[in-house]
Amino acid sequence: MASTSTAGDIGNDTICSICLGYLTQPVTIACGHNYCQACLTRYCEERGPERRLPCPQCRAPFQTGEFKPNTQLHNIVEKLRELELKAGKGPKEGQCERHEERLKLFCEEDGEAICLVCEKSREHKSHSVVPIEEAAQEYKEKLQGALGPLRKQLAQALALTSEEEKKTAAWQATAQQKRETIAGEFSKLHRLLREEEQLLLQRLAREEREALQRLQANVAKLSQQSASLQRLITELEEKCRQPAAELLQDVRSALRRSESTKLQEPEAVWTDLKNTYRVCLDVTEALRRFAVDVTLDPDTAHPNLALSEDRKHVGFGARRQDLPHNPGRFENYINVLGAERLTGGRCYWEVEVGDKTGWDLGVCRESVRRKGKVTLTPEDGYWAVWLRDGGYKACTSRPTPLPVSARPSRVGIFLHYEAGEVSFYNVTDRSHLFTFTHTFSGPLRPFFCPGLNPGGTNAAPLTICPLPAQPQGISVPGSDPAAQTDPSQH
Repeated sequence: MASTSTAGDIGNDTICSICLGYLTQPVTIACGHNYCQACLTRYCEERGPERRLPCPQCRAPFQTGEFKPNTQLHNIVEKLRELELKAGKGPKEGQCERHEERLKLFCEEDGEAICLVCEKSREHKSHSVVPIEEAAQEYKEKLQGALGPLRKQLAQALALTSEEEKKTAAWQATAQQKRETIAGEFSKLHRLLREEEQLLLQRLAREEREALQRLQANVAKLSQQSASLQRLITELEEKCRQPAAELLQDVRSALRRSESTKLQEPEAVWTDLKNTYRVCLDVTEALRRFAVDVTLDPDTAHPNLALSEDRKHVGFGARRQDLPHNPGRFENYINVLGAERLTGGRCYWEVEVGDKTGWDLGVCRESVRRKGKVTLTPEDGYWAVWLRDGGYKACTSRPTPLPVSARPSRVGIFLHYEAGEVSFYNVTDRSHLFTFTHTFSGPLRPFFCPGLNPGGTNAAPLTICPLPAQPQGISVPGSDPAAQTDPSQH
């Protein structure tokens, strides 16, 4: 026969976690936990018509009404009750330890179960007592009432935990993306600086070689003159030591030669370095040595677009122009392409957008559709960014929002054809906006859209900025005031 301790251990597995009493008509749900059939039915009814509910213990979902009677556990509970009644000596469960009488009453003042003898004792004589079953039912209801809010708080805590875990994952992904962007931009800058270093060293070596050649030629000429002068001086000194008759012989010839001898000064060689050498840590400044002179192609311009005579400005005109039919002209979208066909190498240009409220900029395949629907995505041959409704986005398959710390009044576009990169820069604060990567084939062309002009709020044109010719080197800020250039002033 099982001991009292064994029965107690088994009893822990036969308690209903809802009512905290022995299981009555136990049923099992999908996760394997057991409850009183009545308790589980009431738990489901309290939560309304939802079909899937969380297990009160482990929160695993189960279907309402899918309860399986656990006959084996029911038999164990009944046998456990019998064992407890037949347990060894000493006070049995439900008996008073002092009087070995059944605990039939509950003292409300002391909060403990007592027997009839205890009730008559001086200790409890003046206390308020109620039947133990009545008190148990009352406290069971209070406990069950306390379980509801606790379960609700647990569900809220689990939901909040899930949200915070999602935020954590999203933040880590954002930080990783920023880390990759920073690494990519600095890698590009390092590559440009290495190229500039080699260019500067080559130019310096050439200047050194040319200057040394001139200086060495000067030294050779001066050496020849020195030798001639030394010979003439020696001749005149010897003439002075000769007797009178001998001295006067050919003396006039010697004097004429001395008078006609003039020292030829060396050719002036400028030994200061001709170029201004400064290191530029601004990507947009470094990219300007790849500047190309971009102009607009009027044969591709939508009839509502107005182009300047120098083909550097484009704006939206309310009046549609009567232009000749051209298969390369955009008809449904107010776009225009650059005249230049870019087939390789590295190209950089800047566009003044000012305070415009809408625009599109980038590059596209020369073969893009000009009639019908135009979609600004890489799949359709466009690599562009835009400003719409106050937000800046990269025109990926699903537009990617761009975090802009300072409103760009000028945008730089850099195409590295062989590397398959199209990068956009905010020239205003010299920050990177976005880089597309792709494997290019065939000619590409600059792409412009000044946007519509609702209510006259977007009337300003897009302007292709003139970029001054860059020296074949980079210089250190402050080394040459005349060479210092503020990109925002171009």
